[in-house]
Amino acid sequence: MDPTRTYELLERLANLLRSEERRVGQERGLSSVHLHALGYLARANRYSNTAGAVAEYLGITKGTASQTVAVLLERGLLRAERDEADARKHHLALTTEGRRTLTACHPPPLLRRAIAELAAPGEDLELALEALLRAVQRAGGSRAFGVCGTCRHLVRRTRSQSCGLTGETLTVADTQLLCREQELPTNAG
Repeated sequence: MDPTRTYELLERLANLLRSEERRVGQERGLSSVHLHALGYLARANRYSNTAGAVAEYLGITKGTASQTVAVLLERGLLRAERDEADARKHHLALTTEGRRTLTACHPPPLLRRAIAELAAPGEDLELALEALLRAVQRAGGSRAFGVCGTCRHLVRRTRSQSCGLTGETLTVADTQLLCREQELPTNAG
């Protein structure tokens, strides 16, 4: 595999998708960063649904994340709830209108149409892209932001499961959400 050609293909795809994303966002008065924040928060767990985690996940400054969250709150796409243990922290969740907006925009309609046109199942492509993402994250030393269900900290018991870091019980739904503390098992790719 030629890394230069792979990069060129990924870069072109990303540019086309960003362009489509800007278009659908503009129709709703939103920027790409607003849509990315909504997309992240729709999948973030209770340890990762803060403005700070949005900044870290999207690779933006805390100030930009705060401004983004403020716009989404003002537009009624997010709601904020104070953390019970730390009153300085707010947990963010999508409102019904936020979910509607995200469903309409994410993934961009252009990508949905293109995937539908693929002759072969996209599962191989998805697995390859996920493996590439993990390799880039390892090489760059960045957090995985994966789901709890694949985390080395997940403690499975006969009738329950919990987070080995916090000791808190996790529901099945919890294990499918993104966590900033997620780490793949040492034997995983």
